[in-house]
Amino acid sequence: MNYEPFILSFKLASLTAFILFIMGLPLAWYLSQTKSKLKPFIESLTALPIVLPPSVLGFYILWTLSASSPIGSFFEEYLGVKLVFSFTGLVVASCFYSLPFMVQPLQNGFESLNKNMLEASYIAGKSRLQTIFLVALPNMKQSLITAIIITFAHTVGEFGVVLMVGGSIPGETKVASVAIYEMVEIMDYSAAHVYSAIMLGISFIVLLSVYSFNAKQKRKFGL
Repeated sequence: MNYEPFILSFKLASLTAFILFIMGLPLAWYLSQTKSKLKPFIESLTALPIVLPPSVLGFYILWTLSASSPIGSFFEEYLGVKLVFSFTGLVVASCFYSLPFMVQPLQNGFESLNKNMLEASYIAGKSRLQTIFLVALPNMKQSLITAIIITFAHTVGEFGVVLMVGGSIPGETKVASVAIYEMVEIMDYSAAHVYSAIMLGISFIVLLSVYSFNAKQKRKFGL
């Protein structure tokens, strides 16, 4: 059995979760604190990948990253980085596709915090960055863990976007979901069953971990 597609999927999911945590944290904090009239607009943009068909999102990402677009041509000509049909392109596409799964749980976590606790941190002389990492995040572990795990799991299960942007290059862009699709195409159902069973098991374990952690946190705080 070839485990390379699974290794590639986990590598992609890990990088995507890490990058989105770095990028999504300040965005989630801003959305939780701002009273700007632009907030609904930004929230709508952030949540678009949830309702937008993967083929539509994949098409626009493919066009944006292609050599015929200003962004794609800049990266390819000046940085020597090809974004289409490459692992780098998959990471970029996955960050767009999984963005709401990182931002929304973090935003909900920030919004659930006691405002007096944050104000006390500022009064004590802590900066905004110190308040986020030393006060806010330790008191919203449930939202933090949920955001990271769900983002990771969602990326592992990607298909439409990664197929359009990355294609199916063995060792480069052929992730587990694409491998299963190709097995079904050639009617290799026995191999497809094995790969699908592994993906099913992983998905169940991820969800079980999230729900078990959330239940433990509720019992801990008597909720």
